[in-house]
Amino acid sequence: MSFDVDIGYACEAGPREHNEDFAGVLRPPPHDEARGLLAAIADGVSTGGRGREAAQTSVMSLVTDFHAVPATWETTVALDRLIGAHNSWLADHNRRRQGEGGQQGSALTTLTALVLQGHTWTVAHVGDTRAWLLRDGECVQLTQDHALDHPDLRSQLTRAMGLDDSVRVDFLQGELHAGDTFMLTSDGVHHALKRRRLVDLACEGSAQEASDAIVRAALDAGGRDNATALVLRVRGLASGALADALRQGRQLPVPLRLKVGDTLDGYTITALVADTGVHRLFQARDNATRELVAIKTLHESRASDPEERATLAHEAWLGLRVTEREGQGFVRVREVKEASAFYVVFDWHSGSTLEQMLSDGRSFSVNEVVQGGIAAARALGRLHRQRVVHRDIKPANLHLADDGQWRVLDLGVAISGREPHATRELHAGTPSYMNPEQWEEGGAADAASDLYALGVTLYRWLSGRLPYGEIEPYQTGRFRRDPVPPSRLRPEVPIWLDHVVLKAVGRDARQRFETAEEFLLALERGASRPLAPPPATPLMRRDPAGLWKLAFAISALFNALLIVWLLFLPR
Repeated sequence: MSFDVDIGYACEAGPREHNEDFAGVLRPPPHDEARGLLAAIADGVSTGGRGREAAQTSVMSLVTDFHAVPATWETTVALDRLIGAHNSWLADHNRRRQGEGGQQGSALTTLTALVLQGHTWTVAHVGDTRAWLLRDGECVQLTQDHALDHPDLRSQLTRAMGLDDSVRVDFLQGELHAGDTFMLTSDGVHHALKRRRLVDLACEGSAQEASDAIVRAALDAGGRDNATALVLRVRGLASGALADALRQGRQLPVPLRLKVGDTLDGYTITALVADTGVHRLFQARDNATRELVAIKTLHESRASDPEERATLAHEAWLGLRVTEREGQGFVRVREVKEASAFYVVFDWHSGSTLEQMLSDGRSFSVNEVVQGGIAAARALGRLHRQRVVHRDIKPANLHLADDGQWRVLDLGVAISGREPHATRELHAGTPSYMNPEQWEEGGAADAASDLYALGVTLYRWLSGRLPYGEIEPYQTGRFRRDPVPPSRLRPEVPIWLDHVVLKAVGRDARQRFETAEEFLLALERGASRPLAPPPATPLMRRDPAGLWKLAFAISALFNALLIVWLLFLPR
């Protein structure tokens, strides 16, 4: 079932001269339903006539920017940052107006926002506008008014947008059902109509007809304020969000050990590709489209492990989010409708990983290496812009398919800010591809560590060796010399590419590439705009104890000569 919401909106000034209410709705594009639907309502506070300005800019800032945040951000995080940023802007403008004599007044407003995303609804709230949920004939008020609790002082807000430099936002989340109806109302509506009357009107006709009826009834009942109502009726749900994937991972059984010829929800198993003891990877055929797919399941020995379930669910969700707009550079995850078991379905791409090809002795031209590096850097750029860190870039996770496209594999240990605790605490990565800050100093993986790992991969791709040699988990102190330029190991490597690769794997983090875009640009420009050669790492930084060792050796030699002179040489 696709995402289907019937929306109605009505707004009237009522007996007021100016209408300071404002509302807006942001629908997701048809190809990107997982981004969610946003509805917001604001009621400007009449202070010098600036209430309308505050209400309109508060709603429009959410409508304009909500879909622009990284898809991996949790909904409350995205709302909190957007609302907080606009509140700071409003507060700053109010402070400037007051500094100019206060004649222009302050811009204050309430704000209530509703996000329908996947199978979850989220409400963010400041002030005394309200959000309501109608389900199975019952009406629940989702928000609490931030106003003084006195009949004569209900318009005195205790929280408002633009009132202070920081604003405390109330958040509430719940499970979304098909058939739910949500209402967003200004105080000109809910102060004029009793709850029962509001519920009856919300059920009339279409969502637009219901909105019109609510506002008209509020004004007919003697409402003295602007009246605004937004009605949203959920008729179909979008694809699941992370919370839905995690819930599915907890509730669904892990498939029993599958054999070639077995059928799983419309997929026929054609081959066992890999068995790691934690996961099994199968090749299968979609019985409806006849396309080949890859199916990843948990090994039955890990079927009851909640952390492994959560990690696989996060990988599935992350794969959907990363490839939902532009799948180039990654293997697309397919959403399974009405799954009977817990598993993940990927597109199938024939081909080999870079590790397999290097182990088989396949040689690559310098241009082929550069083009592969460009594809990998571009994919990492997409990943990092969504605040995702891969944490295990290496030849085994770069795949060249039969269509000639390089793809980054395995988001199983990637961190997005929403990964399970066990994934976050996992010391992921391969030692030989981990930067010195991680390996020697115990630093956390970040975007820079992905770029370093890509640099090591390119070095090995060109030269057949690792820049600092093979590093085992128990080893330390392996970064005390600068890597040999790849051109010394492979003469056809151009000097400009030497500089790019050595910059990427430099011992000093300050000398490396800061972003994937910078790395990509260096590879694309090549000899037309070569980089300067990276400086040699000082001995003091490569081996802080080296100078002391040298001083000790010189001192010992001097003392030995002195002893020889005193004891054996004639005076």
